[in-house]
Amino acid sequence: MPLAVVLILLVVGSLVFHFLSPWTFTPLASNWGAIDFTIDITFVVTGFVFVAVNLFMAWCVIRYRAKAGSKANYEPENQKLEWILTVVTTVLVAAMLAPGLFVWASFVKVPDNAIEIEAIGQQWHWSYRLPGEDGEFGNVHNAFVTADNPFGMDPEDPNGLDDILVSSAEVHVPVGTPVKFNLRSKDVLHDFAVAQFRVKMDLVPGMMTYMWLTPTVNGRYELLCEELCGIAHYAMRGAVIVEDKADYLAWVDTHPTYAETLAVAAGNATVGQAQYAVCAACHGPQGEGVVAMNGPKLAGQSAWYLSNQIKAFKAGLRGSHEDDIYGRQMAPMAMILANDAAVNNVIAHIQSLPDTAPEATVEGNPAAGEKLYTVCSYCHGPDGQGYQTMNAPRLAGMSDWYLARQLEHFRNGVRGGHPQDYYGMQMGFMSQVLQDEQKLNDVVAYINTL
Repeated sequence: MPLAVVLILLVVGSLVFHFLSPWTFTPLASNWGAIDFTIDITFVVTGFVFVAVNLFMAWCVIRYRAKAGSKANYEPENQKLEWILTVVTTVLVAAMLAPGLFVWASFVKVPDNAIEIEAIGQQWHWSYRLPGEDGEFGNVHNAFVTADNPFGMDPEDPNGLDDILVSSAEVHVPVGTPVKFNLRSKDVLHDFAVAQFRVKMDLVPGMMTYMWLTPTVNGRYELLCEELCGIAHYAMRGAVIVEDKADYLAWVDTHPTYAETLAVAAGNATVGQAQYAVCAACHGPQGEGVVAMNGPKLAGQSAWYLSNQIKAFKAGLRGSHEDDIYGRQMAPMAMILANDAAVNNVIAHIQSLPDTAPEATVEGNPAAGEKLYTVCSYCHGPDGQGYQTMNAPRLAGMSDWYLARQLEHFRNGVRGGHPQDYYGMQMGFMSQVLQDEQKLNDVVAYINTL
């Protein structure tokens, strides 16, 4: 009898939880309402079976409980019952699976008027490529991928010269227009998934996959990788912005073509020396860093990282948080560099400065820090040398007090909190492994030994 009561309570509790639970689907923002319909059918069928089986068992426990003088009949065969179960099971399974086949038939057939966007996955970030005016994608291959050619563009293919390259985890799409996402991975398995769109697809190394949808509601939707792709899998975030066609076209125009990236002139260190005079007040004439001015060492830091950070300050991704006192000081200073040419010139001068290791100021336990740094090494390298492909800067030989302050800022949300600072957001997630100041100092002390 107690078992029957438990079974009944299980059914009642499950039904109450299902209908009163605050957890449900995100609002639909695409044409794939049919997917919600198929899931609803699955819930109805499996829910009916769950309730029927458990209540039947409870009824059997009560109806056929042990009684004095009663004896169970042994009936190993019952053709009528077997036929009923076979037919009912077949109907219920078909009811669950058949709608999915129709949805899949629509999913694999892309509308002729769909625009195409290539989404590229890499540990642990997203980037995108759009066809240019010719409407054709140029050839790409992972064999062509270098620090200067992160998209793997084929330099011999003229069709790729007008391809539009989006070096950001954020992509825009026009509302009401079918969009086909061509999916490519540069390393391991990834998965392109936006909950509000309902559709998702794996990115498989060595092959192209695709998915399509028609966005129906303007807004900003979080993009997740839903395939376990490594230690920072959970931090591989991006965004899909659904907007009006005019805004979408304006966004496209803000990104360079492959030809334009090839035409970018190298920085002029001589011109940059004059422009660096303002920077020298805080960062030192030799880029050595000045603690009293809260200016970190710049000499020896990677050119690509310096460029990214200057542009982040100019765009408001850094230096906008009210608690980032020194970042807010740096933001207006970055505006002095009016264009990319000025940024490249200053960086060219910084690259010519001597790379002298600063004096260590942070005290910690390097042995304990070495264990903690294991997580950091996946992106920043075992020697703290940094990897451009991972968007991870050099750490070794840089200002340790600055590293400690930035780690604290990441951990507390002072840095990496801007919705478009995707790599800062990643670092914010990863910095949570340093739960207290001692661990933070330990890992910086270890970095000082590299």
